[in-house]
Amino acid sequence: MQKITRLFDFPYYQLEKFNLEKSLVSKQNGEWIYTSTKEYLAKANAISRGLLKLGVKPNDKIAIISLTNRTEWNIMDVGVLQLGAQNVPIYPTISEEDYAYVLNHSEAKYCFVSCDEVLSKVKAVKNETPHLKEVYSFDALSNCKNWNEVLELGADTNNQEEVDKLKDAVKPGDLATLIYTSGTTGRPKGVMLSHDNIVSNAIESSRRFPIVDGNTRSLSFLPLCHVYERMLIYLYQYRGVTIYYAEAMDKISDNLKEVKPHVMTAVPRLLEKVYDSIIAKGAALSGIKKMLFFWAVEVGLKYEPYGQNGWWYEKKLKLARKLIFSKWREGLGGHLNLIASGSAALQPRLARIYNAAEFGVMEGYGLTETSPVVAVNDMRKNGFKITTVGKLLNRTKVKIADDGEICVKGPQVMMGYYKDPEKTAAVIKDGYFHTGDIGEIDENGFLKITDRKKEMFKTSGGKYVAPQLLENRFKQSRFIEQLMVVGESEKMPAALIQPNFEFIQEWGKLHHLVLENNTDIITNQKVIDRIQEEVDLANQDFAKWEKVKQFRLTPDVWSIEEGHVTPTLKLKRKVIKEKYIALYNDIYGH
Repeated sequence: MQKITRLFDFPYYQLEKFNLEKSLVSKQNGEWIYTSTKEYLAKANAISRGLLKLGVKPNDKIAIISLTNRTEWNIMDVGVLQLGAQNVPIYPTISEEDYAYVLNHSEAKYCFVSCDEVLSKVKAVKNETPHLKEVYSFDALSNCKNWNEVLELGADTNNQEEVDKLKDAVKPGDLATLIYTSGTTGRPKGVMLSHDNIVSNAIESSRRFPIVDGNTRSLSFLPLCHVYERMLIYLYQYRGVTIYYAEAMDKISDNLKEVKPHVMTAVPRLLEKVYDSIIAKGAALSGIKKMLFFWAVEVGLKYEPYGQNGWWYEKKLKLARKLIFSKWREGLGGHLNLIASGSAALQPRLARIYNAAEFGVMEGYGLTETSPVVAVNDMRKNGFKITTVGKLLNRTKVKIADDGEICVKGPQVMMGYYKDPEKTAAVIKDGYFHTGDIGEIDENGFLKITDRKKEMFKTSGGKYVAPQLLENRFKQSRFIEQLMVVGESEKMPAALIQPNFEFIQEWGKLHHLVLENNTDIITNQKVIDRIQEEVDLANQDFAKWEKVKQFRLTPDVWSIEEGHVTPTLKLKRKVIKEKYIALYNDIYGH
């Protein structure tokens, strides 16, 4: 059996062990197109041969920028890596300026784009990127060469021997990819990950995945340019899971019903939105149906695993699952029993309700620099504990520094930041990667994240405030869509709040309020008073110095496009503060 030590070994292993008819599945013109393991590898080898003919050599960088996940991405990935070259995935929605920066910094020789939208951004900076020889598109476009040209160039197999030689020369410790982090501050950093970094992480993470090998469907929609989804794609190949690529974020609901997946990955923001839409449907019911729905929700919100709540609770849970939660499951395809959640903190109430409804939401923790998984929950063998990110992966060590910082050692820790030995030395000390996150490990080995070291702040009274803890609690309100806690060096914590405009419009109708637009909403005293009630309620969970004493409502929807959040939906605190500096100054009387 093929031994897996490099990323391109995964599909060869899949061919030997599972030989899937449906390895990768993407939708084209309204129809699901299946690619078998055999065809996947045949095309990847054709890409390798074609790239060789274009003059690609080991250690050359090839950029891939795709607006959605698609089969071509995997074919290109294997085709590039087999030559000892590196794949540089770029997040599609970053600014043109960042496109130019990443393409230049990585010295990418060729760039493969998904569609016209991405192409126009690359074209806009083409003159600033002297290393870039050519751009190819996956979609058929009149103003761009098509990736099929590279496949056709590699149709002749006479240089396959050269591909095989280069492939054999690739070592596990060699650089595989540069992943540029979508930083909340400053220029993106190029994280250098070796084959072994990601291979070890995929294999160790797969031990936490209770799925049936060779007989499982996944739905993939988180961006492949992030190491989180990408590592899981290799894990799926290792376990013989058929990968369906969702058409787009707004089609996930339809795709879930069509594909009926058993497993998927998600970020907390998405799980929050799904939960809010389920609750909205429940609120629209009436009479006994509505009563039963909210009774089940109440039961679900008290959920603890392994029958910790006793036999009477388990009886109620069984009934709630039969009457209500089974319908939730049907709405998401009916087979979903494992959702890996990562990238940000998951609200404990969501972990409870989703697991009560048997979706198997397992929260994990990691960073791009750790390929990414450090720890993850697992329902089996008492490996799941709500409010934690699970137990450490095998071969992973964590030490907690004196100031509470989580420091990680293991095969998944990056090689360093590309062309930046100073920043590398600042985070890797004595073989340990310093994460910038604060946490603790309990007596049973569960890791708990308490905050981002960089985001904690001190009030002028000298008290520390952990904004993420507050933010997660406040966002439980249906009136609050997004929120940022502020107050560094100020006399008290306060908050900038993006209201849930859609929900408040509906609420306003019930209360006969005229709320025609966002400005009406944020200036309406009844709305402000109602949000004040929500703030007062959430404040009860915090110590006196942590309580949010004042807030201001913002008129915009916080988005990636407008720069409020990163592509992984983390708050860009500096940007948000600058955008709403007038509101901030109003709070503190500056």
